[in-house]
Order: sequence, then structure tokens, then C-alpha cells
Amino acid sequence: MSILFLTTILPRKKRMGSEVASQCFIDALTQNGYNVSVVGYMRKDDVFELNPQEILIDKRYIETKKAKLNSIIWLMLSFIRGMPYSSGKYYSSTYIKTVKQLLSTNRYDAIIIDHAQLGWLQKFIPDKDKLIFVAHNLENQIYLDCYQNARNWISKLIYKREANLIKTMEDKLASAVQQVWSLTEHDAKYFFKIEGVKKIKVLPLSPGLEQSQSKPVTKQFDIGLIGSWFWKPNEEGLRWFLENVYPHLDSQLSIHIAGRGADWLTDKYHNIKYRGIVPDAQEFMAQARVVAIPTLSGGGIQIKTLDAIASGSFIVATGVAIRGIYQPPSTVKISDNPEQFAKLLSSSVTSPFRQRNFDEAKNWYRFRQENFMDDIYRAIEELSLANNLLINKK
Repeated sequence: MSILFLTTILPRKKRMGSEVASQCFIDALTQNGYNVSVVGYMRKDDVFELNPQEILIDKRYIETKKAKLNSIIWLMLSFIRGMPYSSGKYYSSTYIKTVKQLLSTNRYDAIIIDHAQLGWLQKFIPDKDKLIFVAHNLENQIYLDCYQNARNWISKLIYKREANLIKTMEDKLASAVQQVWSLTEHDAKYFFKIEGVKKIKVLPLSPGLEQSQSKPVTKQFDIGLIGSWFWKPNEEGLRWFLENVYPHLDSQLSIHIAGRGADWLTDKYHNIKYRGIVPDAQEFMAQARVVAIPTLSGGGIQIKTLDAIASGSFIVATGVAIRGIYQPPSTVKISDNPEQFAKLLSSSVTSPFRQRNFDEAKNWYRFRQENFMDDIYRAIEELSLANNLLINKK
């Protein structure tokens, strides 16, 4: 069975949480025995050989902060085409031509549109009976939150426009496909309310088990934080941690922060070390006595929470950071109160390591991964069965 997977960035390098999630779907489909073709862009600075599974559209800037004049072009394109800015930066005639060519020369049993920002592609796919939409989160809600938190009227106008337009694209795509794959019950409830939506599948996303630590790692620092700090919700959470949690922590605790986009942290705090991009995110989390995940907004599932659980380290997270993660292992503590958040971090740092904690986290992670694999298989087989019945009727 052949599957066409249309995404934004070829996700194999897994540089951001969304890419980890996309690769997780691709891996699950492949491990279930399906032949998957992945179509997408690469970043300008990406350097890796394409595998036979991957089809490159082009290399381009992705993050707005690095895009320079390209961000203005994207904005103009989004106004000309009446589409969200976050879609405009992925829109291209090359992508459209590639999809049309693939559909004309190959037979696919399922076509997956990964991310709402690619919703404009669905009108170029004639056979809607094979379409699946992977909704990583509620994009319109994320931009609505940004609108509500914006501090000047220009930002408010931009975010309000983005929230309205991405909602239209998100809703239209959801009603056009045969299945919507949602990552949380919360997001699924939203899609259930859209007129014309056919099937909603809630999938317990879990990055590949091979990423999990097979045994405990020697701890090298007290508190670890990791993320792509270019992303607004991540930056918001990091600043909340520094402004509201950090003052309640012992100044002797060693805090390491990893990820792109927080260079402003360098040498700013005597006990905080900014490490930038680390070679292995999960190894970094495994080296921390406790991982802090201070997310305040956003949608979908927090990938780094899943990876942190797999690392076996203790975790202190906000309620938002564990959305869609039900009955987490005892290694996870939750608080939205800054002072309590700090107390939980401090107590976790001094808590003795126990093998049973590590084993519990690993077993929880394995069980979730097995469920995810099974759910993906059932969803594809259900789509295939429905299409076969449709063909027989014709």
C-alpha cells in the first residue's frame, strides 16, 4: 500500500517539535509496512542526503527571524492570495506541480496533508476519498492567544488576521478530508463541531521507542530546559520561568538551557548555561536531574514532554505542557504556580534516583508507542476498506 505524505519541512532531522511529530507519523506508517513518499522543503542551511522516500520541493528560509526580506514577500503573497502568512511561506507553484505530477504518475492508497498551513493543497487533489489531515494542534487558537497577548495594535492586527484566515483554512481542510488525525481529545472536540467533518481519530502520539534511554545516564546538571525558542509559546514559557520561577530557586543550582533562539541568555545569569543546539536532545534531558517544561500556551501535544518522560529524568511541567498526555508516570509533577513550580524543581533535584522510577517511565512510554502504532494501522486500513467498498459500488 502506497501513501503520499505532504508536509512543510522534510522532518528527518527533527530540528523542531513539529518535525519530530511528523517523522513519528512517517516512521509509524513505514513500520506498519506501508510505502511512504514524503514531500516537503528543506531549510537553507540543511545539509543531508535525501533518501529514496523523500521528494524535495526546494530549499528556503522557514523561521521568520532568519528570513530577512523573504518575510515581506511571504506577507505580500498572503495578502494577494488571501491566505494566512503561515501558509504563504510554504505556497509555491513548484509544490503544486510536484503534487500534480506525482498523482498523475503514481497510484496512492492514502494522501496525507500534514499541517493546516498546507490546506491550500487540497483543491489540487481530485480524489478526496483518500485524503487525511494531520492536525498537530488548533492553529487558529494559537494565533488567537498571540492576538490576546500582543502588546501593540500592529501585532494585534497581524495575529487577528492570521487567526481568522488559518481558522477558515483549517475548517475547510477538515471538512474536505475523510479522516482528521488529532493529537488530543481537546482538539478533536473542536473538529467534531465543524459541519461536514467525517471521521476524527485521536492518536496518542509517541516518538519512536528507539529514542528512549535504555539505561539511566549520569546526571551532569540540576535543571534542564530545551526547546526551539524562536517559537513564540516556547519563548513565552522560558521568560515566565526566568521572571517568575527562577527567583525562588537556590542560586547554587546549575541550570542548562538548550535549543535554538535564546542567544540573549549567554552570560546573563551566573548559574545558567546556554548551550544552543545540542547533538542529542534526549541525552541532554537524561543528563538533567529534573527537566522543567514551563509552557503557558499552544496546542496539540508537547513533544518535549514525551521525550523528557522517555529520558527517565524527573519532570516538572505546567498543565499546558502535559495536554493530551493522560496518566503520566510518577516522574512527572505538575504546577502552574511559579513558587510551587520552583519547590517541585528543588525537591526533584535532591530526590534520590530509583531504578523503579526509570523503569516506570520507560514502560509507560513503550505502551504509548505500541498504542500509537496500532491506531495508525487501524486508521489506514479503515480508509482502505471504505475506498474499496466505494469502488465496488461504482
